Amino acid sequence: MGKDNLPLKPTGKSPATRTSSATDVADFLKSVKSAGSGNSGRLIFAMDATMSRQASWDRACAIQGDMFASVDDVGKLDVQLVYFRGFGECRASKWVNNGAALGNLMSRIDCRGGQTQIAKILNHANKEMATKKVAALVFIGDAMEENVDRLCQLAGELGLKGVKMFMFLEGNDSVAEAAFREMAKLTSGAFMRLGESSANDLSKLLSAIAVFASGGQKAMETMLESSGDRNSRLLLEQMKSGRGR
Repeated sequence: MGKDNLPLKPTGKSPATRTSSATDVADFLKSVKSAGSGNSGRLIFAMDATMSRQASWDRACAIQGDMFASVDDVGKLDVQLVYFRGFGECRASKWVNNGAALGNLMSRIDCRGGQTQIAKILNHANKEMATKKVAALVFIGDAMEENVDRLCQLAGELGLKGVKMFMFLEGNDSVAEAAFREMAKLTSGAFMRLGESSANDLSKLLSAIAVFASGGQKAMETMLESSGDRNSRLLLEQMKSGRGR
């Protein structure tokens, strides 16, 4: 997998409309600060960047950038962007703890036709664990075109190492859903299908996962006690039950 070699040519597209509210960001910052773990957690943020994802990519980039930008003020989260697209292309960025840097990386990526390469992402996560613990792996996609048994084997290895996978499905691909659910279950993570309000839902869900990665499950619970977000609570319930559904 190529690393620290993200595309340098801007897409030339206008940024997606930003929908994160000032209140959401303020609440998120307050929750993370109250967690106060003092640790710097690591989170791999992985995305399908094949052609079918173009519309949702444009819509989600600004939201994801805004969410991680709010972590800048806390300084307790390191994030690595990993994506696949085109013919066999799968890349990883350097680790960043700066929301502006992550947003800049994301803005330079455009979607290209190709098949899914989820196995490469999982192999990469396993290698990163040899360097330093990764608390969580977030994946957002709409398809799965690989050997599901192989993916589950790799997911199980990550689960044994303590990495929780949060699998988000856009659309209604039943094959992808079954695979995503099983991978989440094997890591005591969580699965969620993103609907029409996916932009707003995703912002809140990623906020909860960022708190988990930086402060642990207790910090996540503390955040949700004040936020009351239903979908984020469903993620936590899945993590506690270990059923990934």
